[in-house]
Amino acid sequence: MTSRSYDVLAGAPDSPVLLHVPHSSRVIPPDVREGILLGDGELDRELDHITDAHTEEIAAVAAATAGTAPWRFVNRLSRLVVDPERFPDEREEMLAVGMGAVYTRTTHRAALRPAGFDPGPLIDAYFTPYAEAMAAAVAERLAATGRAVIVDVHSYPTGPLPYELHGEGPRPPVCLGTDAFHTPPALLDAAREAFGGFGGLETDTPFAGTYVPLAYHGKDPRVSALMIEIRRDVYMSEPGGAAGPGARALGAALAALVDAVPTHPPA
Repeated sequence: MTSRSYDVLAGAPDSPVLLHVPHSSRVIPPDVREGILLGDGELDRELDHITDAHTEEIAAVAAATAGTAPWRFVNRLSRLVVDPERFPDEREEMLAVGMGAVYTRTTHRAALRPAGFDPGPLIDAYFTPYAEAMAAAVAERLAATGRAVIVDVHSYPTGPLPYELHGEGPRPPVCLGTDAFHTPPALLDAAREAFGGFGGLETDTPFAGTYVPLAYHGKDPRVSALMIEIRRDVYMSEPGGAAGPGARALGAALAALVDAVPTHPPA
């Protein structure tokens, strides 16, 4: 049903940093496209809204600019295939709007897949292999450096979309998503310093939390994590338009964050 849906792009052997880019692609395999109710024009518009456009390029600039190149884990398929950052079960709050690991509703809460759609085959074909590979990438950084630092690279629209459960809060140019267990103060402070030049930043608004593979989530303090959410008007025309000069500046800021992470764990 599928070939590998992700790439692991090597960084420096002694880098603990893993840039995770889960939502940058618009690619939907033909067999998955057949199960989507939208016409081609409607699907293009939905992809404009739901895709974190150009975040792969921002991560690539960071990898090329950082003094110690980070590793990158890049999803090569659209989140309309599966969303690798959702819980695959009832723990996922986005199930309330039909946007769990497999979406059944659009950003505007219209039907995306038929009523009674079985997500199991997509979970088995795409979600589970992706999760296992991400866990393996974290394990490799732990084995090589004694820790892993996951930095999630996302973007979000200037105005809230109907699917957002917490869209009423501030929408700063840069949002830093944190986790009480996995986001140490030093990492958050480094991100505030690196991204302080884009007109303002907030923590956990309008999106909160971080991504950590379930094998490590809430269990292993050697795994740190931080989510970078960039408001799209900072670097591109919305929705789904071209990137502007802000994209390169954001890549440089991300490189500064990468370089602020020591290559060895604190004593």
